[in-house]
Amino acid sequence: MSAAVYRDRHDAGRVLAQALRHYARQPDTTVLGLPRGGVPVAYEVALALQLPLDVFIVRKLGVPGNEELALGAVASGGERVLNDDVVRALGLTAAQVDAVAREEATELARRERLYHADGMPEAARLGTVIVVDDGLATGATMLAAVTALRRAGARRIVVAVPTAAPGTCERLRPVADAVLCAATPQPLPAVGAWYDDFSQTSDDEVRGLLAAAHAGAHARAQAAQH
Repeated sequence: MSAAVYRDRHDAGRVLAQALRHYARQPDTTVLGLPRGGVPVAYEVALALQLPLDVFIVRKLGVPGNEELALGAVASGGERVLNDDVVRALGLTAAQVDAVAREEATELARRERLYHADGMPEAARLGTVIVVDDGLATGATMLAAVTALRRAGARRIVVAVPTAAPGTCERLRPVADAVLCAATPQPLPAVGAWYDDFSQTSDDEVRGLLAAAHAGAHARAQAAQH
């Protein structure tokens, strides 16, 4: 795909779905959005491909005082991935890293309760998962998600994002089974620069999209029985 600006996350999801259309209606395949911003993108992918939608929760570990810079990430299941280069370059101590990780683990647990009463989605334990976010800068959160999903037993992991730094896509290829980065601008100043509307996604929006996707999946299942 040539360089382009997406109108919003839903527009990006529809574009991404076109590149993933060979997964449409595949059995044992689930789309997992990374909350919160990845969920509107994932919703459009799941809708277009007629696949189940769920979320997989990952939290970036921001550098104290410069939270936009990722020193790593934590994911559902307790998986922690550190960006060792950042930790070393800034001279961060293990105690500093642990303090950030504890704070983010609290927020991760809150979102687990909010989005998933039952913890890690069952789809993460088997079959193919298409893991979607709204974009990748360092890729720390996606790497944590892939690592946790692999450990949980996912058979095949496909990373799919509308935009990402080229080097980040390459770093993910050895750990995922397939990586689709629809646009790889160089340089990528920020993921939000690739969108006309990059306003924050709310918890209510995430819950609403999950409910709509589940209702659609139920309707398809009912129709298939008749």
